[in-house]
Order: sequence, then structure tokens, then C-alpha cells
Amino acid sequence: MRESKHLVVFTGAGISTESGLPDFRGPDGIWTRQAKGLSTPVRSFDTVEPNAGHMAIVELQKLGKLAFLISQNVDSLHLKSGIRPDLLAELHGNVTKLRCTRCETEVDKSAALDRCSCGGKLVSSVVDFGQSLPQKALADSYWHSERCDLFIVVGSSLVVTPAADVPRAALESGARLVIINQGETPFDRLAHLRFWEGIGEVLPPAVAQLKGLMKAS
Repeated sequence: MRESKHLVVFTGAGISTESGLPDFRGPDGIWTRQAKGLSTPVRSFDTVEPNAGHMAIVELQKLGKLAFLISQNVDSLHLKSGIRPDLLAELHGNVTKLRCTRCETEVDKSAALDRCSCGGKLVSSVVDFGQSLPQKALADSYWHSERCDLFIVVGSSLVVTPAADVPRAALESGARLVIINQGETPFDRLAHLRFWEGIGEVLPPAVAQLKGLMKAS
């Protein structure tokens, strides 16, 4: 991270499990439980707070090390933690926002609008299965991935496409790939560093060490 000139972080549902939200493919994930015929408890997004993993990424931003953050999550915890909106692509949308069907401008649901200033219809920004991803967020994600020298995957199984294709663009452009995820991913054998521990055990201490190295230099 200290050597990196263009660091991109890619997060999935796994980063929010330590905030109390279930992931999908983990041992107690939503789809895992459904496959076993078990109930899937629902937790309100309003009651969850960012955890140490989220705040470690905010620290990368404060250190001037975060070039871009790509997220598959809709829980709004990255924005809640203090990530700058211009550094964030929420590929699957955000439960707190509406998106214009014409120009893709996003507005807070709290504004209680049904039409964008361009005249387009405002609908939920959350992307359901089969729907297209927001084009600007996807284009920005590829742009940064193709220019990054370090791509860090945090809590994603990297199987939900097209979002999961983004790390491949980084690899093909020569970036180093780091994966922090407790479940297997299709990219495990391609990773330069692979961590199986919990995110809170890996990312916050690594960023703390980076901060110390940057202060010392």
C-alpha cells in the first residue's frame, strides 16, 4: 500500500457482516441458509453502523492513498463512514437513493421526488437480478481498475457478474491483487496475497501499519 500510486478497493457483502448484516455465500449467509431450508433474518439498514473495516478504508482516504472504492453493497455504510461520493461507485445501488432512468442522477429518497430535473422518472437505485448496472458507476470502476497498481478485494466472493469482472481488468493491466475473504473466490490462484481471516483482523491493522510507515518516512 505504501508503494502504490493508484490503489483501488473493491468491497462486497462480507465487509458489512461485522456490522450485523448477513452476507450471501458465507457459512451463515442468506443464500447458504436458504439452500438449507433455514429462515433468513432481516436486519434494518437504518440500525447498522460502519465497522472497523469500513473505517480502515476511510483512513486510506485520509492518508491520500485511496484512488477509488468500488462496492457491490447497497447498505450505504461507506457513505455513512465518511467516504467521499466522488471516490465511490456503488455498482448495485444504494437503499437510501433514487436514480433517474434517463440521466442516472441520484437523489436521496428523503427528498420525496418522483421526477428528476431532466424530466426523467426517479426509481429505486438498487439493482435487482437481471437489471443493468448504472453505466457511469461501471465505467468509472473499469477506468480506475485499468489504471491501478494495487487492487484490494474486501469481503466479496467475486462471482456476481458483471461487477466481479472488474478485478480481471485490474490484473490484465498489471495490478497486484490482494483478496481478503473467508470464502473461496475464482481469483484465489491469481492473487498476489490471499487472506482467509476476518476483515477486521487484517485490514485495520494493515492500514495502521501503513500510517506508521508514512509518518516515519
